Amino acid sequence: MSVANTIKEQLERASWIRRMFEEGIRMKAERGPENVYDFTLGNPEVEPPPAVLGALDRVVAERRPHGYMPNAGFPAVRERVAYKLSEATGLPYTADHILMTVGSAGAINTFLKAILDPGDEVIVPMPCFSEYQFYVTNHAGKMVTVETTREFDLDVEGIAHAITPRTRAIILNSPHNPTGVIYPASTLARLSKLIESLDHPVTVISDEPYRTLIYDGARMPETAALVSRSVVCNSWSKSAALAGERIGYLAISPRIPEWNELRNACTFTNRILGFINAPAIWQWVIAEAFDITVDVGAYQEKRDLLCAGLAASGYQVRKPQATFYVFVPTPIEDDIRFIGLLAREGVLAVPGAGFGRRGYMRLSLTAPKDVVVRSIPAFARVMETVRARRAM
Repeated sequence: MSVANTIKEQLERASWIRRMFEEGIRMKAERGPENVYDFTLGNPEVEPPPAVLGALDRVVAERRPHGYMPNAGFPAVRERVAYKLSEATGLPYTADHILMTVGSAGAINTFLKAILDPGDEVIVPMPCFSEYQFYVTNHAGKMVTVETTREFDLDVEGIAHAITPRTRAIILNSPHNPTGVIYPASTLARLSKLIESLDHPVTVISDEPYRTLIYDGARMPETAALVSRSVVCNSWSKSAALAGERIGYLAISPRIPEWNELRNACTFTNRILGFINAPAIWQWVIAEAFDITVDVGAYQEKRDLLCAGLAASGYQVRKPQATFYVFVPTPIEDDIRFIGLLAREGVLAVPGAGFGRRGYMRLSLTAPKDVVVRSIPAFARVMETVRARRAM
């Protein structure tokens, strides 16, 4: 049996993140792990917080139910999530507005499956998390890209011009991967006004797995409180270092008039996509440990070390407000070629081309602190190579 042409084409465009991560495995075997500085994958290197592991121990010891439950998840867990969201947003969420999902990615796919007919359009601000294009095409949709501003804020006017009668959704990611930007409340309010002025429903899908990884006292606006027609997709993959456990939720705003119809559709698509339900054990754990997060200070320390070292070496660096990524302009326009120069020095990064923005690289702060410190001379050597070539 041959592979579908669609998948063949997508494999050609598949994630640079995974490609460079796999290159790192090869290089570590060839050169030794101590000679490779891997900044590719956003895979938390820390253990989940003790309170999360303690909740897991209790859930297992108490022999909580492991069998099938409603496809949307255990009612008691959904009530807990609804309570926390109501507390944060002031909106009257109930358990019926919540679906427990297989991570934030599962939530996005569940919702897109529920709203897209073939050829319907989804607007995605650029740069973006590279998997969004595949999530949209999974459901026969078309991804329409709109560039962000120089500061990576949303271009609301650009989004307005991109909307057509086939537009069904806009995917937002804040805090943002790869840039680390938090979309300000004023921008989200303007976007809400735009959506409210349309003659057909367009829903904001707010992807928020980094919402607790925030630095320097910055605040994350509540998208659901600011955008009247929105759904929130979230997970504990990053905030609680549970990337491999695949636990998240989809929260449909009670301000959407047809929220009940959407809830029923998403409960159905959650099942027919093969998710069936979110992992039972981790639903119970999250109900007990909803607000528990990793030590954000450790990521901020690595952010500051890396940004200071890069700046001292001549790179133009803007500290991210949030997430565990640093998005840095490359000193030559060909970011893929520059990534090759870094790899010769043992540094592995993801080119901006993988996120739809050439001339940048993304560096993950999930690298251990000692790797961050030891990598700075390698970054400096590559910058010196670039300068020497320019001078020739």
